[in-house]
Amino acid sequence: MKQSIEDHAARFDEKAAEYDDSKSDEYRACASLVIDHAAPGSDEAVLDLGTGTGAIALPLAEDAKRVVGRDISAGMLEQAREKATERGLDSVEFGEGRFREPNVPDDAEVDVVTTNFAMHHLSDAEKRAALDVVADLEPGRVVLGDVMFFGEPDPEEPFYSPDVDDPATVGVLADAFTDAGYALTAVEPVHEQVGVLVAERVTGVDGVETPVGDSDAETDP
Repeated sequence: MKQSIEDHAARFDEKAAEYDDSKSDEYRACASLVIDHAAPGSDEAVLDLGTGTGAIALPLAEDAKRVVGRDISAGMLEQAREKATERGLDSVEFGEGRFREPNVPDDAEVDVVTTNFAMHHLSDAEKRAALDVVADLEPGRVVLGDVMFFGEPDPEEPFYSPDVDDPATVGVLADAFTDAGYALTAVEPVHEQVGVLVAERVTGVDGVETPVGDSDAETDP
């Protein structure tokens, strides 16, 4: 992480009120894909990390049994809570938490983990540590929408700010998922620096590790 958690939180606190209106078409396309791939059932619980103003958590709360949104920015969380109240959603809750300390309630089982445009602030080693924490929660599915490199990174593009961002290649992310016990089942490029990865938990069958879902995903960086 190129800035401290406190610095990141303060930066997003300042942006919170205008955050939704400032997002690009690619961000919105990415968020839509995360929602589509998360697709929680009415008996499933979702953990949304880096929840921001609730762009992912709130739509999922319309279908899921429970949604837990976690973020480091008090300003963003306030916006998310206000929107939940306006929509009359009582199946979603927002609170402080981060990738490596998600602060999941003791009574919450996690079936699906989502995150959108948040993990790229972590270094590659921190991403691996975060996915290990996620894996310990034993969700069946993880849906990651983020800045990621499908080719050579171009720092001139608006999705990548070298001062605060540290995106990984798709290959690095795929390896991190594999090492955490997950297999990629979908790779959705939105832009050469933006995409969505879907990973299913690997389970042992007769001593052979098999992904929960069939995978034709390509993971070349």
